Amino acid sequence: MFKHLLFISCLILLCGCKQEKKDPFSNQTSTGSTSIRYANGFEIETQSSGITIIKVLKPWANAETTHTYALVPKEIQASVTLNKNEYDAIISTPVENIVVTSTTHIPALEEMGVLNNLIGFPDTKYISSIAARKLIDAGQIKELGVNESINTEAVLALQPDLIFGFAINDGNSTYESIQRAHIPVVYNGDWVEETPLGKAEWIKFFAPFFNKTEEADTIFNKIEASYLEAKKLASESKNKPTVLSGAMFKDIWYLPGGKSWAANFLEDANADYLWNSTDENGSLSLSWESVLDVGQHAEYWIGPAQLATYQEMESSSLHYTQFDAFKNRKIFTTANTKGETGGTLYYELGPQRPDLVLKDLIHILHPGLLPNYEPFFFKPLL
Repeated sequence: MFKHLLFISCLILLCGCKQEKKDPFSNQTSTGSTSIRYANGFEIETQSSGITIIKVLKPWANAETTHTYALVPKEIQASVTLNKNEYDAIISTPVENIVVTSTTHIPALEEMGVLNNLIGFPDTKYISSIAARKLIDAGQIKELGVNESINTEAVLALQPDLIFGFAINDGNSTYESIQRAHIPVVYNGDWVEETPLGKAEWIKFFAPFFNKTEEADTIFNKIEASYLEAKKLASESKNKPTVLSGAMFKDIWYLPGGKSWAANFLEDANADYLWNSTDENGSLSLSWESVLDVGQHAEYWIGPAQLATYQEMESSSLHYTQFDAFKNRKIFTTANTKGETGGTLYYELGPQRPDLVLKDLIHILHPGLLPNYEPFFFKPLL
């Protein structure tokens, strides 16, 4: 995970920019905005004409532009005239055939009952969803190569209504080629969100494309209620255990910054994450000596990257054996919870189900608060 985060952190420095488009909200009558309570990366507003405008404010980290999409119901499409220069794409809804490019997109489609609309995905081997794997085996979801260089010819052969794109900047030449073939690319920035409920709320972003707004609201409200109930339960514990996280890659220890998604989980689980005072919303890059100095006596070690066993950790580096959490067998990982083809379930489903992640952490960090709970993602290191 941390190697992937480092890769993204380096590449976002190459972000380009493009000309801002005129704000389409300024001269239309609004009938209301979808309530977005936690996510910072998108806005949704429905006009009196029936057109829905979606603005993606943060398609990737440090994005300097807003992407604006107009969703036009098919029944009024013939009577609507829009200025194409004001939008990144104009899309007829509901969409029927789509391509998504991140496993984090799949749980939202499955929850809303539109997974059958998915016809293509890059690197299908990483998909863990049982329902999606059945569609892959049946040939309904086609393999499209890898996300960074998605197979353009395969996409053009499928002719999807649109692609939900994942990108680290606006320099993806493959997406540009696909757009020139008149297939819209809609950027999804769920991965940029820093809060657990903020990521989960992106189900509301998908909903208008399928006329599933009410369903998405209901799904998210249940997740929110479950999460807040668990957070309240954790806050009642008088014990606040100390927590270490991360692991080394080439002598550099990568661990969550104090404002990151992972650190927010630990805060809501009423844990004392030992780097929670740092301002980074991504990962920290530290020497192992500095991590040992701060975290040697941490009670728990949550998320040692992809390390799955104590033997693997010791073989990887003897430095790990100096930590109390290693000695006391108090290390917990998501690396051993995998899908049928080896994909880590946490990366796919965790963003959509933060309530399950939080309950896992509470079960681990506050034994007794959830005595009958069966951990879903985080399991003891083997």
